[in-house]
Amino acid sequence: MPDIVPCLWFDTQAEEAANFYASVFPDSKVTRVDYYGDAGPRPAGSVITAEFELDGKPFVALNGGPEFTFDEAVSLQVLCKDQAEVDHYWSALTADGGEESQCGWLKDRFGFSWQIVPTRLTELLRDPDPGRSGRAMQAMLRMRKIVIADLEAAAAGA
Repeated sequence: MPDIVPCLWFDTQAEEAANFYASVFPDSKVTRVDYYGDAGPRPAGSVITAEFELDGKPFVALNGGPEFTFDEAVSLQVLCKDQAEVDHYWSALTADGGEESQCGWLKDRFGFSWQIVPTRLTELLRDPDPGRSGRAMQAMLRMRKIVIADLEAAAAGA
C-alpha cells in the first residue's frame, strides 16, 4: 500500500504549526521545510511546506493561502492512557488562543480540531451493561475536557 500522509492547509503558518505540533508530542520533529521559488504563486523564499512527524507518523503543513480553512469535519484523535495525558494535551493544544469545545474536542490556535480521548472513555461506552454505558455517555456529553474520574462515577451511578 502507498504511504498516506495527511496534509494540513494553512494560510501562512505552516512552519509555525509544524514546530508547535512537534513540541507538543513526544518523539516528534520537523523533518523538512521547502520554500516558494520565483515561479510563485506566493513570494519567493516564503515557506510552501513543512514536513513533520508526530510520533513517527508523517504529516505535511502547506501554506496554500486563505482560500480554505479548517472545520470540525476533520480532526485528529489523541488516545490518552490516563488523566495526566488528557490534561497535558488539552492544556498544550488550547494554549495561546486555542478554544475548548465539548465532548473532548478542541481547536488549537491555528483552528485545527483535535479530540483528546482517554481510552477509558471507549471502555466505558462499550460496557456490556447498557445502564453503565448510557450513564457514561450522558456524563461525557456534558463535559468539555474529559475527566475520567467523573466518567467512572457516572457509570457506577454515583
